[in-house]
Amino acid sequence: MYVIGTAGHVDHGKSTLVHALTGIHPDRLAEEQRREMTIDLGFAHLTLPSGQRVSIIDVPGHERFIKNMLAGVGGIDAALLVVAADEGVMPQTVEHVHILNLLGIEQCLIVLTKCDLVDEEWLALVREDLRQRFAATPLAQAPMVAVSARSGAGLEQLTHELDRLLSRLPSRSSARGVPRLPIDRVFTVGGFGTVVTGTLLDGPLALGQEIEVQPRGLRGRVRGLQTHGQKTEQVLPGTRVAVNIGGIAVEQLQRGDVLTLPGQLTPTTLLDLRLQLVADTPMPVRQNMLLDLFVGAAEVPCRVTLLDAEELLPGEAGWVQLRLAHPIAVVRGDRCVLRIPSPSLTIGGGRIVDAHPPRHRRFRPDVIAALETLSHGTPEEVVLQALGDAPLEWGTLLRRSGLDEATAHAAWERLESDGRALRLTPGDELQAATWLISSAGWARLSATLQSLLAAYHATWPLRAGMPREELKARLGLSARVFDDVLRRATQAGVLVLDEATARLPHWTPRLSAAQQRQVDALLEAFRRQPFTPPARSEWERLGPELIGYLIDTGQLVRVNAEVLFDAAAYHRLVEWTVQTLERAGEVTVAGLRDQFGTSRKYALALLEHLDERKITRRVGDVRVKY
Repeated sequence: MYVIGTAGHVDHGKSTLVHALTGIHPDRLAEEQRREMTIDLGFAHLTLPSGQRVSIIDVPGHERFIKNMLAGVGGIDAALLVVAADEGVMPQTVEHVHILNLLGIEQCLIVLTKCDLVDEEWLALVREDLRQRFAATPLAQAPMVAVSARSGAGLEQLTHELDRLLSRLPSRSSARGVPRLPIDRVFTVGGFGTVVTGTLLDGPLALGQEIEVQPRGLRGRVRGLQTHGQKTEQVLPGTRVAVNIGGIAVEQLQRGDVLTLPGQLTPTTLLDLRLQLVADTPMPVRQNMLLDLFVGAAEVPCRVTLLDAEELLPGEAGWVQLRLAHPIAVVRGDRCVLRIPSPSLTIGGGRIVDAHPPRHRRFRPDVIAALETLSHGTPEEVVLQALGDAPLEWGTLLRRSGLDEATAHAAWERLESDGRALRLTPGDELQAATWLISSAGWARLSATLQSLLAAYHATWPLRAGMPREELKARLGLSARVFDDVLRRATQAGVLVLDEATARLPHWTPRLSAAQQRQVDALLEAFRRQPFTPPARSEWERLGPELIGYLIDTGQLVRVNAEVLFDAAAYHRLVEWTVQTLERAGEVTVAGLRDQFGTSRKYALALLEHLDERKITRRVGDVRVKY
């Protein structure tokens, strides 16, 4: 299925032509019918002689409603440029042609309406004028059909020409990909609730699916689907569709929002693109200029950062970054139009090459080179550029690259096979949450890991390693990817993981000669009276680092904040307790105290410690097996 859009000057007969072709009057508003002038988008549908069904979007022609026109033409496959034979080319004819060119709509058909009002000689002059005016545009070779909507002359030829035009277009229908529906109408239907309409892009939409509307982040569910007034359970890309949404109120939505699946679109306030100015724009584009951006069905004010020029003159092109006044939901590859707010006029447009860029500084060769790669590079180059240096999930990479899934998957396999990129998440299949990284990015991340651990070891030479949570914070990684990074780093021999710490592979804590003498003296004191060990005041003089070292290396065991045992003594105490429980069924503080000639303080500390370890359980004044 295809979507055709009308274009042309006000009062050149666009709506009348659509009515004559389809039997459906696209002017749905009472004011439009009273004034006989299209104000907002209108919709109709038609079955061509070949059996091909097409949707038709009728747009306003008056200059005051160009913004409404732009909301409708973003998703069309081809255009009917309507020119009244008795008037010829007019200002909005030219502006609409500029818009079609900027949006990359190359398949067009020129319709000369009201041909019953002129003679053949005048009609020939109008044809010749059109060919000359648009010789440098895709309209240069466009078929041209003269019609009269009132008499019906030429309408049959027009439908056959439409059939031939559409036969040259590739189908956009696909059962794969993520659906995007730029919303161009929002309304309610009694008994059903919120309904939105738009042209479906990229992937299928099905009844019952959970959906998300961006940039608002609202969640809902598809309660109903209609195309051309017929209920359906699934719609494919390239289709005009009405969606009945459950869970979202009509007041929460507006034109320009985008319906998609949860977690698939991230709003943005920065866009990179190559801006092409139309040749007859009345002024250059200068740094920080205020413009209005139109993309999909959305409109948003923006400021321009010129990345490779001091200013752009009419007809020139240059790399720009747009700073948007509020977030919108777009993807790489979307085409857009830019207009000056006052006087309201289309001045240029382009194709988005990065929908989530960092903020750029001007006149940076590396930035321009990266943008050129995103614009013209091979799929592998585009994937690598979108991947960057940091870990990225496959689902995010897919959206950022702007490639279809099959092309991106093939490019990834080539990158992985030749060693230019690698997976952090184990598994054979690429899932949306599979973490990936470029080989260059992994080399930098590995070097950072080694540097952080080396610095930690130098600062804390007696500690077994850096706590994992501290390492995660220093790396600035999310919890979702951190474990995958550690797993890969361990496999690569970059680090070694202990229970709660990470260290360099050959790291061993070492004592200085003076520290060794202190440690030896303390351990001797513990071994002289193993079951009545030194008090805290005696051992804390060594400082927390040395005591921590002795605990980490297993030479001392902490049972609470006040009590440490020599490791051998501790294991004897635990062994006796376990054996006594097996034999007698219970242990008392007094029994433990008397068995080892210790004091109640130490016996109680040990048993409370064993309670915490779930070896013993207190019942009254005795301990039983947990």
